[in-house]
Amino acid sequence: MSTGSVTGPITREDIEARFRELSGEVTTEVASARSQLLTVGVAVAVAVVTVAFLVGRRRGRSRSAVVEVRRI
Repeated sequence: MSTGSVTGPITREDIEARFRELSGEVTTEVASARSQLLTVGVAVAVAVVTVAFLVGRRRGRSRSAVVEVRRI
């Protein structure tokens, strides 16, 4: 925040201009955080799917039956 000297009363336009300036800064921060969050979310989703696949594959191997067919 700047600490400039006030030459007159603070007007509505002054407050609106400052608010627009602050909301512009917040908008850029949100956009940056959103892209990072999306990247992390996709990485976590891929990791969860991979782990679920590997655990299911291992469990399927241990539970699969061996069927033996003999001809008489």
